Amino acid sequence: MTDKSKFIDYIDEALEKSKETALSHLLFIYQGIPYPITMCTSETFQALDTFEARSDDIVLASYPKCGSNWLLNIIIELIFAVSKRKYEYPEFPVLECGDPEKYERMKQFPSPRILATHLHHDKLPGSIHKNKAKILVIFRNPKDTAVSFFHFHNDVPDIPSYGSWDEFFRQFMKGQVSWGSYFDFATNWNKHLDDENVKLIIYEDLKKNLVDGVKQIAEFFGFSVTEEQIQTVSAQSTFQAMRAKSQETHGVVGPFLFRKGEVGDWKNLFSETQNQEMDEKFKKCLAGTYLGAKLKYDSYCQA
Repeated sequence: MTDKSKFIDYIDEALEKSKETALSHLLFIYQGIPYPITMCTSETFQALDTFEARSDDIVLASYPKCGSNWLLNIIIELIFAVSKRKYEYPEFPVLECGDPEKYERMKQFPSPRILATHLHHDKLPGSIHKNKAKILVIFRNPKDTAVSFFHFHNDVPDIPSYGSWDEFFRQFMKGQVSWGSYFDFATNWNKHLDDENVKLIIYEDLKKNLVDGVKQIAEFFGFSVTEEQIQTVSAQSTFQAMRAKSQETHGVVGPFLFRKGEVGDWKNLFSETQNQEMDEKFKKCLAGTYLGAKLKYDSYCQA
C-alpha cells in the first residue's frame, strides 16, 4: 500500500462511517466543542494531550473549508522544490483525526512532519507551544466559509446532508456544525496572531496574489527557494492545478473539496436577513480586532 493511499483509505473509511450516520447523530461534544464522530473520537483527543511535537513540525491551522488543503498543497510543493523528495502521508494529516495509536506511530516519521488541524489555539497539545513549532493559520471570510461548508456537506455522497441552506445556516450560526463555531475559533486564534511562532494568511489575499503568498509561507518556515521555484510552486498550487489532480490526491472527495474556490459565492445563497445576522455577529465578535481588520469584511462580505 502506498502512503498516498493511506490518506485516501482514511477518507474512504470516514465516508463509509458517514453512510450509516444520520445528521442528528453526526456530532459528539468534547470539551464543549462538537466534532464529527466519523472522524474523531474522545479516545483520540485524550491521546493527543501527550503528543510530542517537534520544533520543526509544520502546523497548518484553519477552520474547516478555509483553505487547509490549499496550504497542504503549497507546503508539499515547497518540500519537493527544496529536497526533490515527494512528501508522503503516512497518516491522515489532520492531527485530531484517526485512531489513538496514531501519535505513537508518528514518532517514527521523518521531519518535517505536516500537522493540519481545525482546533482552537488553546486546544492544541501543549508540546506544540512548548517546542515553538511554527503555526501557519489561514482564515477566509465567514460568508464564503459557510457556503463552502454547506456544499461540502450536501454534495459529497455519503456525508449526512442538511434539509436546506436555511437549516445549515441556522446550525452554523449556533456553532452546531463539525468543529463548532467559526466565530469562537476566530476569537480564540485572534489572541495569538502576534505570537512569534504564528503567522496569519488570508484566503482572499492568497487568491489575489498567490506568488506573494507562497513567498511569505516559504520565508516563515525557512525554505530557501529561488524565485523560479516560487513560480513553479505557485503554478502547481492554483485552484485549477489542484482540482485537476484532486482525485489522485484526495480520492472520491477530491472534486468536492475543490469545488469553486471563488470569493463572493455567498451572494448566491444568503438572504437579506442572513446577511444582517452574520454582519451583526461579525461586528460583535471581530470588529476592531487584528483579525477582523485583516479579513477586510467590508470588501468581501457586503453585497
